[in-house]
Amino acid sequence: MRSLLYEYFERVDFRMREKKIRLGAADVTEFVKAAETCDFDVDISYDRVVIDAKSIVGVFSMDLSKVLTVKYGGQNPEFENLLQKFAIAS
Repeated sequence: MRSLLYEYFERVDFRMREKKIRLGAADVTEFVKAAETCDFDVDISYDRVVIDAKSIVGVFSMDLSKVLTVKYGGQNPEFENLLQKFAIAS
């Protein structure tokens, strides 16, 4: 007989998702507000700099002239739609 925990892990998708984006200074507030709605971790990075995407101060401290990588470990359709708005062609 399978345990409830085993069934939970079978249903949950633990893959980290990754998206390359560009943000302008005017976009940061919208991006951070969307990240804050997620019930999972969202990180934004470039080179070796990794910031919690739910921190407006942290995101504003980044070099916004760079291509940024967003990594997140859950699903939130509204957040993912917003990421599409800022996505760069890969």
